[in-house]
Amino acid sequence: MSQPNYPIIDPPLTRDGSVNEIISSIAAEELSLSHILNAEGEKLQFVLGTLPGLSGGADIDDVLEVNKSVRKTLDEITQQQLLLSAKLSEALGTPVFTGPTGPAGPAGPTGPATGAAGPVGPDGAPGPTGADGAAGPDGIAGPTGPTGADGLPGPTGPTGPTGADGAVGPTGPTGAAGVTGAAGATGLAGAAGPAGPNGDTGAVGPVGVAGANGPTGAAGPTGATGPTGPNGPNPTATAGFAANTAGTSLSIALGGTPIPLPSAQVLSADITANAGNTVFTVATAGRYRISYHVNTTAALLMGSRLVINGVNNTASTLAPVLSVSNFENEIEVNLAAGSTVSLQLYPLVLAGVAVLSSGGAGASLMIIRLS
Repeated sequence: MSQPNYPIIDPPLTRDGSVNEIISSIAAEELSLSHILNAEGEKLQFVLGTLPGLSGGADIDDVLEVNKSVRKTLDEITQQQLLLSAKLSEALGTPVFTGPTGPAGPAGPTGPATGAAGPVGPDGAPGPTGADGAAGPDGIAGPTGPTGADGLPGPTGPTGPTGADGAVGPTGPTGAAGVTGAAGATGLAGAAGPAGPNGDTGAVGPVGVAGANGPTGAAGPTGATGPTGPNGPNPTATAGFAANTAGTSLSIALGGTPIPLPSAQVLSADITANAGNTVFTVATAGRYRISYHVNTTAALLMGSRLVINGVNNTASTLAPVLSVSNFENEIEVNLAAGSTVSLQLYPLVLAGVAVLSSGGAGASLMIIRLS
């Protein structure tokens, strides 16, 4: 068997050149992958109907095929990216060997021996103030001055307290008893003394027997009937219900798909549905309670929401992290006259198909005015 023949590379590759060639090949592969991703993006544009020059729309088979193609391509590109990332890390981590030191170059010309004097620097900042010196000895005391004149007399102090009484002297001796005088005449009778206090109140006697009831008086004449007051507000006069019981199959687009609700409609006069039974218009302004239910035949990785006046309502939105087959929510919201309400399903990742449950409420919407 003959030995393989390798082409002669001229000029021959160096180690650094080989590393650069590897990095260039990785860049070329990344460029190729970007073209592949662009092609998959054009497939999605075809499904969404935004591809320039497109004349016809995609059907459900096209949507499923594109979905499968995009998912498979993304899986393979992810694996290729892991290989390219590892390949680039190895290339960038390759050690670079330093070549031998080249010969020394010729010596440069000798400069002048003494350079020119530099400019005088600015004055330095003043140094800190020194500490105070020790205090000198005290001087000789001067002569004593003359005595000053006497001051004015001070005010008279307050009178002192009265002293204690002296001790009582001893009692003198009792004198002799005098002679008893003759008895005087009997005096007149004194005036009558005041009346004595009232005695205590006696006990209360027993209650007497109740008398017989008197006859019932005749009924008075009936008064005139007052005027009838005005009728109070009746919020529940505005209410609506609609459902889908036909098991409808829906193609759920990326921007969301409205759910038709043609079944079991009970709508007050000021709530109307459009021709497709997907948009309900409320003619009376007020505060409303709006609730909805959606039941599908299989669990889906999709979300549900209400769209009010063309705007997705955040409070009504359900975006589960796992696939589910039941969606329900309820909100209270202020609506102006002429507001529109619709119920939507929308994909959380990729477009798909949802089949509503049949034989019951596959989907339903309830609108009630509270005030």
